[in-house]
Amino acid sequence: MSKKSEQKNAEAKKTVSEEELIPEEVENVPSPEERALAEAAALAEDYKRKWYSVTAEYENYRKRTALTRTQSYAEGRADVVSKLFPVGDNLERALHSCADEKTAQGLAMVLKSFEKILEEEKIVAIDPVGEVFDAEKCEAIMAVDPADGEESGIVRQVYLKGYEQNGKILRFAQVIVTK
Repeated sequence: MSKKSEQKNAEAKKTVSEEELIPEEVENVPSPEERALAEAAALAEDYKRKWYSVTAEYENYRKRTALTRTQSYAEGRADVVSKLFPVGDNLERALHSCADEKTAQGLAMVLKSFEKILEEEKIVAIDPVGEVFDAEKCEAIMAVDPADGEESGIVRQVYLKGYEQNGKILRFAQVIVTK
């Protein structure tokens, strides 16, 4: 045999063996209906994943806005009440300087209603007399020499009351501290 005839026989064998493989591959190839079903299932899974993601994002947004709304409302109320602090200060000063008993009773009643409003709003007066000066709650406006046996850095007198609500300082107490 010549080289050319050997090459033709080899090519024929290759063609035959390739033809034998084609039917096997054809059996493994999915039909168009199966491909469409697989694509639809993958698309449905993708939509489901996206739906879960959007639902979770919306739930987080809803909780975040509810918290922000609640905080804003509470801060707004605290702002309004804090504008009344000078009124309470003036009522206390008037009560202490009043000589007439009937007027003092009237001022005490008004002051009591003011304190009730503060109590309803959960606002507590800061009164650190005799305590160690705390810069997070107080503002030192003056320093005086300590008396005999008195320590340094102690609040001796409150000049202007401070107020706090749920741990948040609405107004710092202005105090006189020992040196």
